Amino acid sequence: MTENQISSEIIGAAIEVHKQLGPGLLESAYETCLAFELRKKGFKVERQLALPVIYKDVKLDAGYRIDLLVNDKVIIEVKSVDALAPIHTAQILTYLKLKDIKLGLLINFNSVVVKNGIKRVINGYL
Repeated sequence: MTENQISSEIIGAAIEVHKQLGPGLLESAYETCLAFELRKKGFKVERQLALPVIYKDVKLDAGYRIDLLVNDKVIIEVKSVDALAPIHTAQILTYLKLKDIKLGLLINFNSVVVKNGIKRVINGYL
């Protein structure tokens, strides 16, 4: 499956989670439910994946965690905020670079319509 096909399935799963839960919950609730939906569809999903920083050729645990990694191809950063900010885009772009992954989805579940709270971020492009 390509990154685009995976992202399409992720968006469908996010819409289902939002339809069931609505806005206003903690990020961890949406993350847990989204991981459940994606696994139900047969995807490999890793949660809270440690992401070390390489500094002077040494891997250092700097406390970074990827919310969800799907099929080793797409990073999902789950948010539940009033509005996505440029720092959120910078965060997922950094994760994409550190993990050397092409596509990420920034999903803000605190939107009336979750589709309006989804931003695709591509490594190397803004």
